[in-house]
Amino acid sequence: MTTFLAMAEMDSPIGPLTLAAHDDKLCHIAFGTVGEAEAEIRAWGERYGLTDVRVAEAPVLNEAAAQLEDYFAGRRRVFDVPTKWFGTDFQMKVWRALLTIPYGETRSYKDIARQIGKPTAVRAVGGANHCNPLPILVPCHRVIGASGALVGYGGGLDKKIALLRLEREHRNAVVVTE
Repeated sequence: MTTFLAMAEMDSPIGPLTLAAHDDKLCHIAFGTVGEAEAEIRAWGERYGLTDVRVAEAPVLNEAAAQLEDYFAGRRRVFDVPTKWFGTDFQMKVWRALLTIPYGETRSYKDIARQIGKPTAVRAVGGANHCNPLPILVPCHRVIGASGALVGYGGGLDKKIALLRLEREHRNAVVVTE
């Protein structure tokens, strides 16, 4: 069991990703190399009492990287790597709702607010989306504005567009599972 926050870097079609795990569970994905993302991950970890952060091997990081590689190749639509979520009750409610958005589809912030029983909390849903520590796995990229406009994404709109395009291209492909 990892008692520290372990980080590892992987390449992806949308640029490098830095993965972080605690207690053998994936808990954070940041856009960029370890060098670019380390300050973000350290600040995030400190909010939750995770002050020992280091580049290290962890089996769950290897599994997460393999599942992400399968996702980018169009072979995976749902992730089952063990995760550990850190956030408020409201944020976690929003993140659970994001997991219900089917691969290759989108929902508006308003749709998510209604789904969680808080129809007037559209801005708060946007804030929770912005704080999602597990982008891609918890598909905040599938949330769009009520008008259909692509608005905001922690990794940048170019990454959101690339993820939505990837899912659109692979939506009808047959996915073979073991």
